[in-house]
Amino acid sequence: MNIVEPYARMMDVPDHEAGIKLLKKIEWCGRISHRSEDAQTDDSWQRFIKAVVLEHGDWSIVEHASATVDMLVDRGITHEVVRHRLFSFTQQSTRFINHEKKMPPSFIYPDPDNWEGYVDDPDWCATIVACEDEYRNKVSSGKWSPQIARSVFPNALASRIVITGNLRNWRHLFIMRCTKETHPQMRQVTIPLLDEFKSKIPILYDDIEPMLKQSESMKKMR
Repeated sequence: MNIVEPYARMMDVPDHEAGIKLLKKIEWCGRISHRSEDAQTDDSWQRFIKAVVLEHGDWSIVEHASATVDMLVDRGITHEVVRHRLFSFTQQSTRFINHEKKMPPSFIYPDPDNWEGYVDDPDWCATIVACEDEYRNKVSSGKWSPQIARSVFPNALASRIVITGNLRNWRHLFIMRCTKETHPQMRQVTIPLLDEFKSKIPILYDDIEPMLKQSESMKKMR
């Protein structure tokens, strides 16, 4: 039984400088409407984003920049993530991966405050081991293919998923998925991810507050 810690991290925005580069791209694209590209300077993105996007509400131009996130969560959380249909997703497949031959399955303990809590939870561990053993027996028998044997896996099965979306879509996801009502295992990865977005991409996400009621969070401009 292999237990792993869930995570979500940006892949293609390595630092603050890269985030500012995205904001400069947004500014340049936004200036096309008035053909004011010649007014762009090294630091004009700050005034432009604040005036045009935050104050005027022209969020459409934010869609010109995107970010990709590498996420490892349990299967239940991936089912919630893919409901954000404007993103692009590539997910670890339980159809094509033979966990008996290629890689052993990994699992995530459902306590966000203590992901290693399985150590003191023998009943949960016994359930996971039984599922894993049944999968192994079915596949090894040659009578069940991996895509059929996967039916014995629980939602606790860890799944890696790569998510790409424009910066406006990411804002909407954070507004929806960092709230008080959000599933605790979702918040376990989205709140740290929001902090990473805030540190690397200035201004666009600063007003989003984790643990608000969803009715309050949804009042944020998006």
